[in-house]
Formats: sequence, C-alpha cells, structure tokens
Amino acid sequence: MERVETKKKLSAKEREELLETLQARFEKNMNRHKSVDWVKVKAKLEANSAKLWSLHIMEATGGEPDVVGQDSKSGEYIFFDCSTQTPSGRVSLCYDDQELEARKEHKPKGSAVGMATAMGIELLTEEEYFELQKLGEFDTKRSSWIKTPAEIRELGGALYCDRRYGRVFVGHNGADSYYSGRAFRGSLRV
Repeated sequence: MERVETKKKLSAKEREELLETLQARFEKNMNRHKSVDWVKVKAKLEANSAKLWSLHIMEATGGEPDVVGQDSKSGEYIFFDCSTQTPSGRVSLCYDDQELEARKEHKPKGSAVGMATAMGIELLTEEEYFELQKLGEFDTKRSSWIKTPAEIRELGGALYCDRRYGRVFVGHNGADSYYSGRAFRGSLRV
C-alpha cells in the first residue's frame, strides 16, 4: 500500500501552517459554506488532533480539503477534498485491499479504500460527489473512485465519477483496475 505518514501527530509549526492554509482556503471559497463560522471550525479542529492530522494528510496528498457544510444533527463540520482534479498524491490505486491482494501481476501501489482508512477519512459516496459538483467543476480531466455498494463489489466491480461534457457521470470498472488519472476524494467529519 502507498505509505501514509504514521506518526499521526503534528508539530506546533505544522499545526499552525495547516490551520493558516485551511483558513485562507475557507475565506477564499465562502460559497462552499455560507453559514459556517471559521472561529467555530478552528476551535473544533484545535480540540481534535487526530482529525487535524487527517486534514494534514489530505492536504499533503493534494486534496485541498475545505468545509462544505455542517451536519444539522451532530453539529460536525464536513470537509471534502476540493482540489480541481482528483488528488495527485493518491493516483494509481485499485479500489480496495481485497483486489490489491488478489492481483498477481502488475500490482498497483495500493488501494483507495486502504489509503483512506490509513488517512482516517472516508471515500465520497455517490451522493456526496454530486453535492461537491454543485460547488464547482471538479474532475474535468481525471476521475475519482467513490464508495461502492456491496452488491456491486460482490460482483467484482467498483464505481468512479467524473465531469465531462458539462455533466457528472458515474462509471464502473473492475475493482482491481488502476489508472494514473484516477484517485479518490475523501470526506472527514470534525
């Protein structure tokens, strides 16, 4: 599997730099979170070092995480990878570890589900991916694996999404396939 930092603790400098990056992105993209207050988001982040570490890894792999909403029931802030194209630090991954282990030749460097788990995040669902696409135009040149329903996985398939011709598409591949132009987008609740 693609190696993800395992120390899971940020230095004071890394923490401050990440919070500054997240705040700048938050302020630049207010259309993604109109009714959310950065001071409250920052307070939750500062109180949860594990979630801050996950955001650090999302950032380090090219995800450009940003707040896209707040859960009305739990109060959690929802972050998605908001990079224009699927994160470049997460490409050439098959869908999950089951397919990674089953593949005998030309193995990919890891799996999307395995890497997301190591990062402490979840793959976007189909619904979340469509919600992201309402905030801008994403994946116009690349594609992103999405969380695949069990009945499709049982048949050996996995789903991905992208935007082409002005609309969002859901496609399928064998879960063992991998491409340099496909990665995955993650979500994190804080």
